[in-house]
Amino acid sequence: MSRYLALDYGDKRIGVAISDETLTLASPLPFIANNGSIKKIAGQLRALTVEKNATLIIIGVPRNMDGSYGMSAEKAKKFTAQLRASLTVEIKNVDERLSTVEASRRLHEAGKNSRQQKNLIDSNSACVILQSYLDFPPR
Repeated sequence: MSRYLALDYGDKRIGVAISDETLTLASPLPFIANNGSIKKIAGQLRALTVEKNATLIIIGVPRNMDGSYGMSAEKAKKFTAQLRASLTVEIKNVDERLSTVEASRRLHEAGKNSRQQKNLIDSNSACVILQSYLDFPPR
C-alpha cells in the first residue's frame, strides 16, 4: 500500500511527516537540513519516497491570514516547482496557515519547552499539515 509524505519548507530545516498505509494517521520523521542544494534535497526525498513507498508529496504553503501569499509562501512555491522538475512522484501544495502554531501547542502540551521544541517543530508542523490533508482531503 502507498503512503503520503508532507513537507514543511523552511530556510534551515524541512520538516517531514509520513502517513500510515491506511492513509489515516500522520507521524513525524526526522527533518531534512536545508543546505540550499535542491539536487541533494531531491535525492534525499527520492530515496525516502522509494523506502516508504510514498506516492504523493504534500508541501505546505503558508498563506497570510487574509489569504494572500507572502515571502515564505513564495519560497515554498519555488521549492515545489524545483522538486517537480526533479522528482516523478505527484506533488501538491496545501494551505498550511498556523500549522507551526498548532505544532508548538501540541509539543507544549506534551511537556516540551521552547528549547526542546527546536529540533521537533518542523516535522511536527509537517505532521499537522499531513493530518489535516488526511482528515479533509480536497475533492
